[in-house]
Amino acid sequence: MAKSSCEFCAYYIYNEHYDCYECMVNLDEDDVARFMQSSVDSCSYFKFSDDYKIARKQN
Repeated sequence: MAKSSCEFCAYYIYNEHYDCYECMVNLDEDDVARFMQSSVDSCSYFKFSDDYKIARKQN
């Protein structure tokens, strides 16, 4: 997935305190540096957020 797909990631959570969305993955210094340098085209931690997954299991 591309970096622009963050809004579809399960780790992209709304923070009410700061009134914005943020990534909740605990990145190490190397990962942060790669993201800041834009040398990464995809996130290895991306997990598709499927809001309907639970509803399908209930049926």
